[in-house]
Formats: sequence, C-alpha cells, structure tokens
Amino acid sequence: MSQNPRQATKTISVVMAITLIGKILGLLRDRMMAVHYGTVGMEAKAFYIASRIPRVFFDVVFASAIAACFIPVFTEYAAKKGKAEAFRFAGNFLSVMTLLSALLTVAGVFLADPLVTLFADGYDAQTAALAASLTRMMFPTVLFTGVAFSFVGILQGMDRFNIPALISTVSNLVIIGYFLFLDDRFGVYGLAAAYLVGWLLQALIQVPSLIRLGFRWRPDFNFLSDGMKKSFSLMGPVMVSTWVQPINLTINTKFGSHLYEGAGVSAMEYSTNLYLVIAGVFILSITNVIFPKLSRLTAQDQQQAFQDTIRQTVHSSLFFVLPMSVGLMTLAGPLVSFLYGGGEFDQFSVDITTQALVWVSLGMAGYAIQNILSRAYFAQQDGHAPLIAGGLSILTNIVLCMVLTQPLGVSGLAISSAVSSTVYALLLLIPLQRRGQGVFTPAFLADLAKMLLSAAVMAVVVVLLRTGLLQALPQGKLGELITLGLCAGIGACVYFILSTLLGLEEARMARAMASRIWKRG
Repeated sequence: MSQNPRQATKTISVVMAITLIGKILGLLRDRMMAVHYGTVGMEAKAFYIASRIPRVFFDVVFASAIAACFIPVFTEYAAKKGKAEAFRFAGNFLSVMTLLSALLTVAGVFLADPLVTLFADGYDAQTAALAASLTRMMFPTVLFTGVAFSFVGILQGMDRFNIPALISTVSNLVIIGYFLFLDDRFGVYGLAAAYLVGWLLQALIQVPSLIRLGFRWRPDFNFLSDGMKKSFSLMGPVMVSTWVQPINLTINTKFGSHLYEGAGVSAMEYSTNLYLVIAGVFILSITNVIFPKLSRLTAQDQQQAFQDTIRQTVHSSLFFVLPMSVGLMTLAGPLVSFLYGGGEFDQFSVDITTQALVWVSLGMAGYAIQNILSRAYFAQQDGHAPLIAGGLSILTNIVLCMVLTQPLGVSGLAISSAVSSTVYALLLLIPLQRRGQGVFTPAFLADLAKMLLSAAVMAVVVVLLRTGLLQALPQGKLGELITLGLCAGIGACVYFILSTLLGLEEARMARAMASRIWKRG
C-alpha cells in the first residue's frame, strides 16, 4: 500500500486530472443553473437553500468525520491485523454510518420548515414555503452521501483514488443532462430529483471497485466493537473541528438572506462554488492522497518522514495556490461574466457575485493550509487542536459578519469568510510550531517571501493587461474568453519565470517536467 515519491506524484497527477474534469462539469452545471434561474428569482433562492441544508447537515455530522476517523483506524487495522480484519471493521463502520444518516434524513424531512427559518430568516413566506418543500425532497441526499463517502474511505484507505475522484463527474453529468432535456418540462422539482439521482450514482459507481478488492458488505450494527469505539473516541473532536466550513457557509447564508432581497445567498453560492472549483482541483487532490500516507506513517511511528511530508506538501501547495488566489482576485469580473452571465443572470447578479469572489479568494492560502494541517492532526488521531482552532474560526466569522455585512454588503460576507479560513490555518500552525513539528523554518519563510513577490508582480501585470484588453476587445463572450486566456497564460508565465529566477524548487521541477513532456512529444 506504500508509494514511492514518483508513484505518489503520478497518483496525484491522475487524481488532479480526474478531479479537474469533474470541476469543469461542475462549472457547466452552475452555468446552466445561472442561466435558467439567476440569483433573484423565488425558485433560485429556494433551491439554493434547499440544496444547502442537507449538505451542511451531512458535512457537520458525517462527511469529514467519516474520512478523518475511518481512514486512520482502517489503515491501522490493515497494517497490524490484516486485510480481512480491516474489511470487517469497514463493514461495521458502513452499517453504523448508514443507519445514522438514515435517521438524520428522517429528522430533516420532518423539520424542514424550522430549518429553512434557521438558515434563511430573511426570505418571504412564499419563498420559504417552496424552500421547505424542496428541502424535504432533497434530504435523502444525506443517506446517499453517507454510503458514498464510506465507500470513498474504504477505497482511499486501500490506495485506490481514481474512482473516488470520478464520483462528482457522474453526478454533474446527470444534472447537466436534466438541464438539457428535462428542465423545461419538470422545473425546479425535477432538478431536485436529478440531484438525488446524481448522489445515488456516486455510491453505486464505487461498488465494482470494492468488489474487485474483495470487500463484501455484511450488515453489522455493533456500535460497541473495538473499531467503532476507537472511531467514536476520535469522532467527537474531529466532527466539531470539521464543522468550520459548513457552519461558516451557514452563517454567510443566514446573513446573505437579508441582502438584496435574498440574492446575497445566490451570490455567495456561485462565488464559493467557483472558488472551490479552482482551489479544490489542486488542494483536495493532494490532501486525499497524502492523508492515508500520513496515517500509515503515524501507525509506523515514522515521525521525521511525517514532518517532512507535511512541510513539503504545504510548501508546494502555497507555490501553486498563491498565484491561483491572485488570478481569481484580478480576473473575477470577466470570469463571472463569462461563466454565468446571460439569461436570468443579469448584470446585477454578475456584479454582486464578482464582489464576493474577489474577497473570498483572499482566503485561499488559509483554506489550503487548514485542509492540509487538519489532515495531519487527524492522521495522528488528534482532534483537540483542530477543535479549538475551528471554534475560534467560527466565532471570528460571526463577529465579522455582524460588523461588515451592512456597510459592505456581500463583500463583507466574503471578507469574513476569508479571514475565518486564515485564522483557522494560523491556529493550526501554532501548536505544531511549539512542539517542533511546524512548517515555518527560516528557509521556508524565505521561499514564502519569494512566492509572494512573484505573485505580486504577476498581479500588477495581469491588472494592466486586463484593463487594456477589455478596452481594446469587443464586448461579449468572445472578448471575455480572449481576455481570460491571455491574462491567465501571461500571468502564469510571469509567475513561473520570476519563481525560477528566485530559485524556488517547484519551478525547477515544473520546468523539468515540461521539458520531459516536450521531448516525448
């Protein structure tokens, strides 16, 4: 189950490519949603809340806890007790998670009305009623995702990453197909049904891979088995510490429902989705691959290798994330207009979504670091530091939303979200630094300064180029596409040239890889 560095790089590259396909399809899905429903209509506002509520409840109760608690215990069983015992524990875990997610689904269906009030108290009565009806219809996604994520945990624990990376592609294809062929006939209720089918397929497509590995699910609802006891002992602090993103999204949604007659919810939804597409392709591809590795290094007591892996992962991630963040901030306007503009997504929708995207992108580095470092804590079966950091991050977001939302509108919500992510990352770094496992060595800080300088110069070049192109090129999709392509390409070249001249290792590796590909071609 171990991987050498070359194989790990290849695995990450393949996973990243598969994830990129899914994210591109996700953008197309959001584009079709924007054109069909916009941001200000009753159906749009109701659907965003109805789709958000089950996702938040699943994320809060199960999603990260499944990955963060299951994989360390599963890999420990596989290393010390063998594959058969690991699969027996996996079946037990899957059974318990399925039962709990089914119970949560039933509760959500019955409590749809008060949940909508909790999440979007700024909606009018008619919009709230539609949102509650759609929420009842969509809450079974909690059950489907419970099964799907448990399957993902088993496959990733066995170093099988390709199929788990593919699952979003399948669900996005279902929803895109619905928009193309059925939306005019069945409307927003049909869209909710398409989401349900998509999530069910996310679980089903993993079954053949599990069968090939020799896994057979035999229902076992023993809550008191040794494996479940260990998982539950980890789950409490892990669950709370992984509440940060879903709870912060809920906070932003609640405040957003009072902006622009509820359109603030839609603006944050679109900007966050786009932000997560850009960040998620890279960050989540890496964290999904390194987490099982970190868990094995912990089980084998290889502390130096563990520390080196974390430091190198953070270093490489920041090298790529910083220009991504700068790119999104400087190109937010033409990007939002190109992807979403048109149909029901009018200029007002473009403007407020652009404002949100500019400021939420400021937190991308924090998002990357907190995702990596939280996995480091979970791999060591330590959820207490992330618990404290997460709680303070949520408190930061609440306070900033209260202070910034009214004077700054949707920009205030986005700034609050970005600062919250950054605070979370810094609070995860502090305990690691204190016990000698930190990433910030003098050499690391020197490299970080070089990355920031390269990104700053890139930002200046992109802003000047964007301004000139938007004035010179014809308005419309073609002009926006040319602007985005030239700015992104030239900006990336500027960043890589500067980082190469400054001697950053990732730039040298990227150049060597490009050279090998060129020679093969």
